[in-house]
Amino acid sequence: MQIVLLSGGSGQRLWPLSNNIRSKQFINLLKDPEGHYESMVQRVYRQIKEVDTNASVTIATSKSQVSTIHNQLGTDVGVSVEPCRRDTFPAIVLAMAYLHDVKGVSEDEAITVCPVDPYVDDTYFTALKQLSAQAAKGEANLVLMGIEPTYPSEKYGYILPVGKDTVSTVSTFKEKPDEATAKGYIAQGALWNGGIFAFKLGYLLKRAHELLDFTDYEDLFEHYADLEKISFDYAVVEHEPKIQVMRYAGQWKDLGTWNTLTEAMDEPSVGKTMMNESCDNVHVINDLDVPVLAMGLHDVVISASPEGILVSDKEQSSYIKPFVDKIDQQVMFAEKSWGNFRVLDVSEGGMTIKVSLHPGHHMNYHSHTHRDEVWTVLAGTGWTVLDGAVRAIRPGDVIQLPAGARHTIIADTELRVIEVQTGRDISVSDKRKYDYDFDKLEER
Repeated sequence: MQIVLLSGGSGQRLWPLSNNIRSKQFINLLKDPEGHYESMVQRVYRQIKEVDTNASVTIATSKSQVSTIHNQLGTDVGVSVEPCRRDTFPAIVLAMAYLHDVKGVSEDEAITVCPVDPYVDDTYFTALKQLSAQAAKGEANLVLMGIEPTYPSEKYGYILPVGKDTVSTVSTFKEKPDEATAKGYIAQGALWNGGIFAFKLGYLLKRAHELLDFTDYEDLFEHYADLEKISFDYAVVEHEPKIQVMRYAGQWKDLGTWNTLTEAMDEPSVGKTMMNESCDNVHVINDLDVPVLAMGLHDVVISASPEGILVSDKEQSSYIKPFVDKIDQQVMFAEKSWGNFRVLDVSEGGMTIKVSLHPGHHMNYHSHTHRDEVWTVLAGTGWTVLDGAVRAIRPGDVIQLPAGARHTIIADTELRVIEVQTGRDISVSDKRKYDYDFDKLEER
């Protein structure tokens, strides 16, 4: 089974745990079967592999999320990187060109596309296999998964099938309605449109070439920023006459708000938290190293992180976005392919960061033009490279990194470092990367 997971999101609705780099699908709040915390993307990837160990998974995402994906899933997962955001149609076309031109996937192969972050059980992934098999038959150019609605939702579009069979042709599509209209759609047998569909790779590439001017993956990637922002539904689905829908009546939730996410949590608190007995239906998620105490609260979510603190009625938490839009600040926490960093302090002309590297991982070999850095090793062992000079490091070591110096750090064990940046223009864009043969360090 070939699956493409769409990973977007700007990290606003689950603020302050999420940000532009750490979107909701990467937050570790759900429990795996062994009781360890995992993120939505880790959960979905694990469930796919449990149902189909041979499934080939590709994640279509923005470049800001690539490091986090590799951090959480490793480097074996395929990643189709969007140079910039251009909505779901360009993202899916780019992923299809990547599969065909880079990975060598046949045009006859069925591809299943779905969001990266639904809260589902294994029946959903069994249904995805059936969806893929239905698309492979070629009876229709597109096969959608229609989710049996559990309430008259205003968040989803609706699919009206011709009949009540498990697989039916589609009569029409309806936009997101108000509640009263949604009740009418459901009475007519309508299904939720969850953005889950399958098709043969060749079909989508043919439609893409009809709608977009490009030759191959490299050409599409180079001119991606010039593409119109348009959804897959508007560009393809609404204009396709040969389309089917397959019913799905299993568990399916969109954990897009604090209200829905806390419903799926296995316990009422995460991190250093305390609640007295008079609290009812309260969830506290604390990502800080200081305790949070809740007393006498009802139907409330509290979330604390380096990005900020949220205290909200659960129902009202769904309306957080316009307030978060007004917040403009430095990203305070992010996962990278090599580990993670947490900003401890930001001041005029300086920034202090705690950096953690996984064993056997390293940063890119790079330099900065406008800032000096000082690394102080707190724990672990490893190596630094400074303008080609290699040095073993251990706790207590201090490394001076002047502006312009090429440098990197390599972890032998779990490595924790305090990084102090000073300069007139501290910016994430002030970074130049260089090639370096890291294999020669393994021979030391």
